Amino acid sequence: MSELSKASRNRILPQATLTPEQLHRRKLQRHELGARCRAIFERIRPQLIENHYNWLIAIDADSENYLIDPELKGLLQQVRNQYINPDAKLTIFRLNETGACGTI
Repeated sequence: MSELSKASRNRILPQATLTPEQLHRRKLQRHELGARCRAIFERIRPQLIENHYNWLIAIDADSENYLIDPELKGLLQQVRNQYINPDAKLTIFRLNETGACGTI
């Protein structure tokens, strides 16, 4: 058996079929969403940081609604309860000086 067929057999998900142009478009869309959410975050952070320092915040760029919780698990549960549409696009930040949640 060839190496390719072994790798294909062990895959859980099918091979990606997106073209480089589609991948580039998705990357630009993610960047644009992140920039819109960052602008909202910067605007509301001063109001929330004092009482909710280091909490997590999920921001919906379209409605400018946000959800906050001290734990990721709690925040994700709020998102699931609030957004029935599985295609909802939110960005998560941490309420601190940089908005960073951590490093990967």
